[in-house]
Amino acid sequence: MKFIDLFAGIGGFHLALHRLGGECVFASEIDQHARKTYIENYSAISPNLFANGLYNDDIKAIATADIKAQIPDFDLLCAGFPCQPFSQAGFKKGFDDDRGNLFFYIANIISEKQPKAFLLENVRHLLKHDDGKTFQVIKAILNDLGYSFYHKVIKASDFGLPQLRPRVFMVGFKNDKLGEFKFPEPVPLTTTMSDVWEGVCSRDIGLTLRVGGRSSPIDDRRNWDGYWVDGEVKRLTSKEGKRMLGFPESFSFPVTKTQAMKQLGNSVAVNVVEAVATNIQAYIKLNDSEFEVSDERQAGG
Repeated sequence: MKFIDLFAGIGGFHLALHRLGGECVFASEIDQHARKTYIENYSAISPNLFANGLYNDDIKAIATADIKAQIPDFDLLCAGFPCQPFSQAGFKKGFDDDRGNLFFYIANIISEKQPKAFLLENVRHLLKHDDGKTFQVIKAILNDLGYSFYHKVIKASDFGLPQLRPRVFMVGFKNDKLGEFKFPEPVPLTTTMSDVWEGVCSRDIGLTLRVGGRSSPIDDRRNWDGYWVDGEVKRLTSKEGKRMLGFPESFSFPVTKTQAMKQLGNSVAVNVVEAVATNIQAYIKLNDSEFEVSDERQAGG
């Protein structure tokens, strides 16, 4: 399955889809520090993405130009579009904020490229923003483009990762003949904070990583400390952060420690994306089969 990775950050979507055999044919991220981390970790597994100049920095420039010519064909659009405008920390500006309007660039790409499906992620507060109107606008736009729309709030701890991190995941399909997509069922927590720390921790499930993210400044000690391990308070590093989000030990950060923690704080939980994307892949196959049968019936009479 071919996919594109918009607002890519450090590539949580990329890593999850790659594990499922997916091929990233286009990606976009504007933050220069995150770009360094993305290039460092995905150049080897997606060489064509970089060799062909398909790792873009400003999605606005692409989404307002000749989209069909600049973005290769793909099956699945992935986007953890900026969550700050839709969170309390973003002063609840929503679509009045320029970053909030970035959703419309996603819609433009979907409209022009007509992929089989999309997978979007945002903060849970999106559901309540402006009394739910913002979420309804997003749903209505995607429906108008000919896509079904399913959503669910999923916690990272439901898929083996020791932090809550509730996020709303939105999934939709073009020509959805089945109309019955199901999000994956939670699995038992097998990794605890004691595993993360490699010691006895007072918490099984850790605090949601938010360093440099939507709710507090990057030097907020609540995001760095607060873990009682083997009788002493320990401070989170990127090593523990990677484990809490499902990134492999080999994942590297060619940036400062502060930037690494900021990037982790803004990332998606890899295990959750992998679980949802697994169901999306299976659903696309079923839906394609049903669509072909439907076409044959119409042709026959």
